[in-house]
Amino acid sequence: MEQHRAVVVGAGIGGLTAAVALHRNGWHVTVLERAADLAPVGAGIGLAPNAQRALDVIGLGDRVRSLAAWQGDGGMRAPDGRWIARTNADAAAARFGGPLVLLHRATLIDILASALPEGTVRTGAAASVVDPGDDHRPARLTTPDGETEAELVVAADGIRSATRHALFPEHPGPRYSGCTTWRVVVPAPERPFAPHETWGAGRLWGTQPLKDGRIYAYAMATAPEGGHAPDDEKAELLRLFGDWHHPVPEILAAVDPGQVLRHDVHHLTDPLPAFHQGRVALLGDAAHAMMPSLGQGGNQAIEDAVVLAHHARSAPDFVPTRALAAYTADRLPRTTALVRKAARTGAVTMLSARPAVALRAALVGAVSRLGPGLVLRGFDGIADWHPPVAPARPA
Repeated sequence: MEQHRAVVVGAGIGGLTAAVALHRNGWHVTVLERAADLAPVGAGIGLAPNAQRALDVIGLGDRVRSLAAWQGDGGMRAPDGRWIARTNADAAAARFGGPLVLLHRATLIDILASALPEGTVRTGAAASVVDPGDDHRPARLTTPDGETEAELVVAADGIRSATRHALFPEHPGPRYSGCTTWRVVVPAPERPFAPHETWGAGRLWGTQPLKDGRIYAYAMATAPEGGHAPDDEKAELLRLFGDWHHPVPEILAAVDPGQVLRHDVHHLTDPLPAFHQGRVALLGDAAHAMMPSLGQGGNQAIEDAVVLAHHARSAPDFVPTRALAAYTADRLPRTTALVRKAARTGAVTMLSARPAVALRAALVGAVSRLGPGLVLRGFDGIADWHPPVAPARPA
């Protein structure tokens, strides 16, 4: 076995963050990605201050903050354009210690990959765990080059994680949430607008600016699992949202039908007994997939990565039973609570009965009139999280 070697399975946001953090801690890291390239599946991602502080640990937080585009007012609207709740970027930054940063996933992937030595990431390289190992023997994996060994394996292989199933075969795995999502990135409309999320009856739309001048828009609606539009997904979005307020029709007019991403939402409503076994640690969606209603899926993967590297510390001092048990103890309670909170928030978001929708708007509006701090309070304990290690110098 190569001395002090870590293998990361999956080159998504969580896997690459873990690779950077472990590399900075003295590990020799290899990232094995099944896909043929690093082109990310997805459009945009919102990084809250908790994830930005985690990225500070690996010297990348300021690079992300420089991409913040939200300025001024924003909030929640009704489909006819009425403002239900208002907040602003300054209030959010003051409460949580930083701005919300919306960026394209490809941009974040590039930032993370650029902080790794050349040759660290291997694409077209599917890997699976054969033996998780223990304190006295390495973990073993199969790769395109045959079997290999590692002192640490980080399983960042997504919501359908084969590693999770291998470690915990009795776990029921992800369940369908009852909702599907759409995501697009388009040029900005001519008429200005305030960033917003709009809640309808069983439907949601969000429109957010990116630093490069484009717009990231996302939608969610209740739908049968595995459904698809009879024609194309742009036409489906027009049917669902085409008569909503500005800028929704303008955004939809600019959409290329071939660029609409549609995915059913699954989540791990049954928590795992642990996020590790032997020398293998699970992170991100492989460990705690959640609904997007809190915008925390990628943020929690980033948190996982820096906390895991903190407990692994420098490679020579790594003791799997101690380090990975500490990782589970840190991350399992927090992420379990967030999976449940995201599910509750998603259920409120997707209310469809007219009286319930009206009551929801009235309650949120009443809270909003008492001040933007009350609207933001729902993210207390989430966006104000701090990592267990001090920031590093910029990478």
